[in-house]
Amino acid sequence: MKKIAIIAMATALKNEKGYTRFTFLADMLVKRGYEVDLITSSFQHWEKKQRNKENIKREKCLYNVVLVDEPGYKKNIDLNRLFSHYILARNLRKKLLRGKKYDLIYNVIPPNGTAKIAGKYANREKIPFVVDVEDLWPEAMKMVLDIPFLTDIIYFPLRWNAEQVYKMANGIIGTSDEYRDRAFKKRRKNIVNDTVYVGIELKAFDSGVEKYKDKIEKNANEFWVTYAGTLGASYDIKTLISAASLLKKEGYDSIKIKVLGNGPMKEELENMAKSIHCNVDFLGYIEFEKMAAYLYKSDILVNSFVKKAPQSIVNKIGDYLAAGKPMINTCSSKEFSEKVVKDGFGINVEAENAVELAKAMKEFFFNKEKCVEMGRNARKIVEKEFDREVSYEKIVKMIDGLLK
Repeated sequence: MKKIAIIAMATALKNEKGYTRFTFLADMLVKRGYEVDLITSSFQHWEKKQRNKENIKREKCLYNVVLVDEPGYKKNIDLNRLFSHYILARNLRKKLLRGKKYDLIYNVIPPNGTAKIAGKYANREKIPFVVDVEDLWPEAMKMVLDIPFLTDIIYFPLRWNAEQVYKMANGIIGTSDEYRDRAFKKRRKNIVNDTVYVGIELKAFDSGVEKYKDKIEKNANEFWVTYAGTLGASYDIKTLISAASLLKKEGYDSIKIKVLGNGPMKEELENMAKSIHCNVDFLGYIEFEKMAAYLYKSDILVNSFVKKAPQSIVNKIGDYLAAGKPMINTCSSKEFSEKVVKDGFGINVEAENAVELAKAMKEFFFNKEKCVEMGRNARKIVEKEFDREVSYEKIVKMIDGLLK
């Protein structure tokens, strides 16, 4: 039986908050006859705390969970996180050298340092090394910490490690075309590569809708505009609040803004909403199934980003499309902006422009037929391109090919 290591340091295990792309992939590979180790950090990124190792040992799953010790950090972007990842990479190296032999390494980047360690191990063992590009470091970090000259020095190791990782790869998977193509910025496109969106477990989403949709109260005259996701520097909730204030002043009392999620800017944003006259409700973190029902009950969904945000096709897009509702997109990514128009599930609005955002909300408010049409298109796209049971077959196919 072929042995595969999936190295994903920021992943949610069973009964945890966060990102489940790699647990889903691990299950798929085991069902195809592979032995899979999911190698991840002892530190839970989303909850910002150490995992209970004994509890994880007791969890029953098809794959093996291997924890690598990491000291941890309190903020998503600061020097403590970089130091924590340095220790994590060092401990991963020890774990790989002392652990079992693998036939293929499937590694997530970032973190860049651990990816470099995994690539060196794979090259030394002469086994295939597949890189899954989830984000661009240090580009994304510059959104929060960007001091001329100083940050270029601090981020140089991240940039150098990324280049080394891409050079060592035998296969590239990107969560968008833009992320995939980053790997070929300084190397030829002479290896297998593909784009596989983060996607969604569509059956689980639909199950959540059925479970909670009748438990969420919504007045017949209300028009819900919903954002779901992180409340952080890249995500432009301030403009959403400002747009809500403009609508309130114009007398659109029935348009309600719903904000689902937590993050480092939650308190600041709540205070901003309280200080001005607007209909904005902060609902905090909501479990996946209930979140699915909120999105389904909404009228339009907002993919809200600041102008300089480097993100492309992010995690929440699959959830938004699954709800079958139209989308207002302020993400400046050329790839995603073009997709919004081409696939007909929403409209693009200039980032950080409250007037245009409010105008777009009113456009949907007065055009229910457009809402229905774009919502129908959204659902078609999620079933075709974002349902993990379908789309992740491309990853399995790549792994099968490399192991032959």
